[in-house]
Amino acid sequence: QVQLVESGGGLVQPGGSLKLSCAASGFTFSNYAMSWFRQGPGKERELVALIGSGGITDYADTGKGRFTISRDNDKNTVFLQMNSLKPEDTAVYYCKARVYGRDNYGQGTQVTVSS
Repeated sequence: QVQLVESGGGLVQPGGSLKLSCAASGFTFSNYAMSWFRQGPGKERELVALIGSGGITDYADTGKGRFTISRDNDKNTVFLQMNSLKPEDTAVYYCKARVYGRDNYGQGTQVTVSS
């Protein structure tokens, strides 16, 4: 079955950086678009960034210029490099794969931006 395992979250000061990883299994990773979502305290889950199977990327306005999504098809892994982090970036970050018409999320990784 589809499995997505996020890692790389943690506590970081404002202005700092983190790189999140999501290891995927159970499907042909290179054939599918991947995306990162986040859900902050008391907020709805929102799209952060996506990367197509061919590598084309798109970003929500909140992360443009600060976040970079990438993928390594040899390692079945998608990444989210986050720079210039702000307190409002505090959230649980999830990767998502839509496989066989179904949205699949990992368990999430907590990112806390605080001094």
